[in-house]
Amino acid sequence: MNLNTSSNLETRSLLDELCNFDKKGLFDLGHPLLNRILESFVKASGIGALQAVSREAYFTAVEGNGANSTGLPAEVSSTKKNQLPGLRGETSNKSLEAMVKSTGKESLQWGVAAGLYSGLTYGLKEARGAHDWKNSAVAGAITGATLALTLDDSNHEQIVQCAITGAAISTAANLLTGIF
Repeated sequence: MNLNTSSNLETRSLLDELCNFDKKGLFDLGHPLLNRILESFVKASGIGALQAVSREAYFTAVEGNGANSTGLPAEVSSTKKNQLPGLRGETSNKSLEAMVKSTGKESLQWGVAAGLYSGLTYGLKEARGAHDWKNSAVAGAITGATLALTLDDSNHEQIVQCAITGAAISTAANLLTGIF
């Protein structure tokens, strides 16, 4: 009987933890800024990894059918490019290694973007005392420029373009938050 009571208490506490998951978050590092950055990084990294793996699975399936991503037969479209540069008919170990590297890089980029943006918006909110479109624009521009620097062959124009795009997207998201 005592064992059943203990089991019910553990079940209820686990259920309570799951119900209150959004309120407490994943981590408690002692400061809200650190918690927010790490949570955003981990969540976005997971999303980035899933996106990269699903994209590669799609391209593998499309290439296996003899078609390409544009829907044209392979002989018509000569612009088909290989998403994973390490996959050139080598052994499955090399293919797996190339996919893991690609997925890791992409999930790191997603995590850096989310963590940086989240940390910047929180820091700007604390510094300025307000959370508005200006904070979103600055955080988006810095995040966009940082992501441009992770590209293999980034130049000045790409960095500026990514900064402007990041500022525009984050500002639009902030302004549209109250509408929908």
